[in-house]
Amino acid sequence: MNYKRFFIQNSMVFITMVTYNRNPILLDYIQLLKDSFQYAKTKFQFKIYAIVILKEHLHIIIKPDEIANYPNIVKYIKTYFSRYIDIKNTNLSNEKKHKREKGIWQSRYWAHIILDESDLNKHVDYIHFNPMKHYNIRPKDWNFSSFKNFVKNGYYDENWCNFEDKYNILNLNLE
Repeated sequence: MNYKRFFIQNSMVFITMVTYNRNPILLDYIQLLKDSFQYAKTKFQFKIYAIVILKEHLHIIIKPDEIANYPNIVKYIKTYFSRYIDIKNTNLSNEKKHKREKGIWQSRYWAHIILDESDLNKHVDYIHFNPMKHYNIRPKDWNFSSFKNFVKNGYYDENWCNFEDKYNILNLNLE
């Protein structure tokens, strides 16, 4: 397949990265994942606007200084994580082995350029809603997201997205 990436300078980008076969490893290696982001930041200038990390995938909104760098930012995060993780995937196809893949991440990722403030708000809500969507855990009770920073800065009430709100946001499928 031939994927097209779009680049609009000074934009934010919503990105979803998923582990290979949805292997639930991310929380077990949370420090390595944080180190992977720090490593990418040594190579490229970008700010993390919002993030949620779940067992087998993550959603993030970044604002790179140079929009054309976001594919490389993803590459550096995934490569660093894959290089230093201490697990082996024995269920790899010969093609993946030939390409020297380790079977840590899905080879592709989802990216969406944020178009306006409404689009940004929708994606930020979706990010912070994810623990509720996947685990029925309220955003305020999930430690692996930027939700508490958004509460601290006055963007959300601490009790945002109670169990009744869940059904109002479920139609946003951004994975």
